[in-house]
Amino acid sequence: SSELKRLSRIKGQVEGVERMILEKRYCPEIVNQIKAIRSALKSLEVNVIEGHLRSCVKHAIASRNPIVVQEKLEEIVLLMKGTGL
Repeated sequence: SSELKRLSRIKGQVEGVERMILEKRYCPEIVNQIKAIRSALKSLEVNVIEGHLRSCVKHAIASRNPIVVQEKLEEIVLLMKGTGL
């Protein structure tokens, strides 16, 4: 899946930072790589939330079960807290 591809890239970036630290590379270069990793993780997070909305939440709404719908809406609210979205 696209999430797994992104995660694989992120793992490679983290390993790259590890090498940079071991090689005692210039600190600003390391920090820039860490910022890139955070950005990639944020993008992955948004992608997973979108997938949840398009599948789980969509199915809950289609079920017309108010309890299930409420649960999914509360999940979304909790997921959105702290994401900066």
